[in-house]
Amino acid sequence: MIDAAQIAADLATAERERKQLSPFTDTYPDLDLATAYDAQWAGVRAKLDAGDRLVGAKLGLTSRAKQRVMNVDDPLYGWVTSSMIASYGEPLDLSRFIHPRVEPEIAFLIGRDIPAPATVTSVLAATESIFAAIDVLDSRYADFRFKLPDVAADNASAGLFLLGPRAVKPSDVDDVKLIGCVLRVDGDVVATAAGAASMGHPAAAVAWLVNQLAKRDQKLEPGMLVFSGGLTEPVPMKPGMSVTAELDGLGAVEVYTTQ
Repeated sequence: MIDAAQIAADLATAERERKQLSPFTDTYPDLDLATAYDAQWAGVRAKLDAGDRLVGAKLGLTSRAKQRVMNVDDPLYGWVTSSMIASYGEPLDLSRFIHPRVEPEIAFLIGRDIPAPATVTSVLAATESIFAAIDVLDSRYADFRFKLPDVAADNASAGLFLLGPRAVKPSDVDDVKLIGCVLRVDGDVVATAAGAASMGHPAAAVAWLVNQLAKRDQKLEPGMLVFSGGLTEPVPMKPGMSVTAELDGLGAVEVYTTQ
């Protein structure tokens, strides 16, 4: 059986060399989630040891539709480090990715500790502000083909993250789960959704994360960002392309590439 350290090393090489891997579960069908999350954390620790800072976490596969498409049964989480936060307004450098895809999200800035078991109410009470955001996914697996342990080990396909320029208190929004989202590609509407697309309520996704982390004696710290899960199907990025996510009350966030 392959161990967590080897999985982390193989994924780090794939990310560094932009080389696609076959899913580990092809060869090791008994790979379990606990080992996968051990591998994930080993990969994150390596980034931190190299000088990155831990700035937050991300949710993945938070919608039933997305789970069906990817043939998995549960959501998952990953970690966000400082080198994954993009400067707003700068073009996306496609050369750093294998096959990037983008999806709109609602990001939470955590203001204080959230004890487990967490709920939607406790998450919203502990949230300092929310933002429109874009998650740039980049699976290290060929054709985005994987099972849940594979993608958990791969840090939930984390690539790059963009925050919109407007910070909004949750209390200034009528209902976070009803925040509407319009996704545009080169100006044309390609998808619409609402906050409820992420586990019925994006704060429910954050609560799920808090409760999962508690099982591993980990937690979200005040000041961390949490990207609460994609609201639409991800859009593959190509040269000369612009994707804009417009979220009611939160403004717009855009990612674009050069030719």
